[in-house]
Amino acid sequence: MRIAAILEYDGSRFSGWQRQEQARTVQAVVEAALSRVADEAIQVTVAGRTDAGVHAAGQVIHFDTSAPRSDYSWVRGANSNLPSEVALLWAAPVDDGFHARFSATGRHYHYLILNRAIRPTYLAQRVTHEYRLLDVAPMREAAQHLLGEHDFTSFRATECQAKSPVRELRGLDVARQGDMVHIHAHANAFLQHMVRNIAGVLMTVGAGEREPSWAKEVLEAHDRRTGGVTAAPDGLYLREIEYPETFKLPRLSRAVGLW
Repeated sequence: MRIAAILEYDGSRFSGWQRQEQARTVQAVVEAALSRVADEAIQVTVAGRTDAGVHAAGQVIHFDTSAPRSDYSWVRGANSNLPSEVALLWAAPVDDGFHARFSATGRHYHYLILNRAIRPTYLAQRVTHEYRLLDVAPMREAAQHLLGEHDFTSFRATECQAKSPVRELRGLDVARQGDMVHIHAHANAFLQHMVRNIAGVLMTVGAGEREPSWAKEVLEAHDRRTGGVTAAPDGLYLREIEYPETFKLPRLSRAVGLW
């Protein structure tokens, strides 16, 4: 039987999603919790691996099991065995053809920036702090240069293992809400560090250090060295994964803002 599940987690105290030796990872604690519920070893497949310090509001996994458990038992049992930073929001059987990663048709990330002179306190490690005043108008203008299907080599990590750097960026919105600046990115898929590198370029433009047209120059250079600083992971959230309606996964994270 194949089970799909939706997770949320605070990535602040994890070394990313992927299981590692001698490191605390989200995958390791999730598999340990589900294995206790199933009373058998469970290995999960994830929609998108998140880096150290990155959070998720709608991460999707699937796993195969022979254990007969109700949907309620998977959720309640897993949450009883998970640390406080991780929660299973939903779980249910799905068609054996469902694949958390390969069945996905779109992904949404949200990047949160606390834009004020004073550092965050209770929001520390949950937002990125930027002391320079950001003007969202040129950030929006810069974002328009990145929309569409492009070679995003300039915006991926040098160690990125994706076979192709081509991605379709379907939406890139910037908005201010008081001291908080929101960046929402929607694409068919993302490269390693792609959202953080886009955020770094937009923040540089918003701070007045570059013109909005610089985003186009970086994109067309196909060279990561032209893209400036990679923004911190603290404010990055995997918000939602899209799937064909035939799989009947609920959409739990539609809200634009998280705060």
